Amino acid sequence: MLRKMISAAALAIVLAAGTQAHAAGGDAKVRVVFDQKLPNVPGKSMKAVLVEYGPGGSSPGHTHPASAFIYATVLEGAITSKVNDGPEKVYKAGESFPEFPGDHHAVSKNASKTKPARLLAVFVLNTDETELTTDDK
Repeated sequence: MLRKMISAAALAIVLAAGTQAHAAGGDAKVRVVFDQKLPNVPGKSMKAVLVEYGPGGSSPGHTHPASAFIYATVLEGAITSKVNDGPEKVYKAGESFPEFPGDHHAVSKNASKTKPARLLAVFVLNTDETELTTDDK
């Protein structure tokens, strides 16, 4: 019964969040698709963000809240990513990468000029965080 209630709540969150899509500072369509307080970790939540890039699309360099650990996985296409001083790397559908608290995501873009790409980023962060991304100035 509890599992059904949680599933129903998650579905309601996904449907509500889907209407809050917005364009990030670049050409990305970004929307929260899951937002749930962690019942066994007081003060922490899990949020999932779907990032959709059109052909050649990108997001500006950015950071996330200092409390955020992020696990990102490419759902479709290929994403070029650069975190901190690391090299640019292309991740293909099915591949994943982490971002640790305090990391700077310098490059995030569709690796293709002709095909779309989608990325799911799952955050574990402080529940009181309201801004998930801060674009570089």
